[in-house]
Amino acid sequence: MSHLTNPQNWAVALLTLAVVVACIGLHFEVLSNCVRYLPLISRHRRRRVLVLILIILAAHVAEIWLFAFGYYFLTGIEGFGRLSGATLSGIPDYTYYSATVYTTVGFGDVTPLGPIRFMTGMEALTGLVMITWSASFTFLEMQRDWPIGKR
Repeated sequence: MSHLTNPQNWAVALLTLAVVVACIGLHFEVLSNCVRYLPLISRHRRRRVLVLILIILAAHVAEIWLFAFGYYFLTGIEGFGRLSGATLSGIPDYTYYSATVYTTVGFGDVTPLGPIRFMTGMEALTGLVMITWSASFTFLEMQRDWPIGKR
């Protein structure tokens, strides 16, 4: 069967698209709310930066969990692929795999097999984009908040 006519490939692609769109939407809303509400939290620059970093980390963790649930769902259905290498017994194990992919660390102790590989590749790309978006946002916030000479 051709890869283009395989219904499992299309299902994985559609679920992956949904998870990626959810991550982008979540990230956008989190950063938009940071712009809106961080100045109200405190007048102290250090405290605002600390809160910003904690909020951004929480957003990344939520995005990792979105992908983890995607893997958990897909691997529970025959024909959608599986994760090989380690004994995966529940959501924390899928979250570990998702975190290694999202951060592009990729330890290699768990390997995707079958159509689920598409989600793995897209998660790595999505994680890279979300992390760089967070870094550039943090830089811009600090640059706006911490002009030279005001330390």
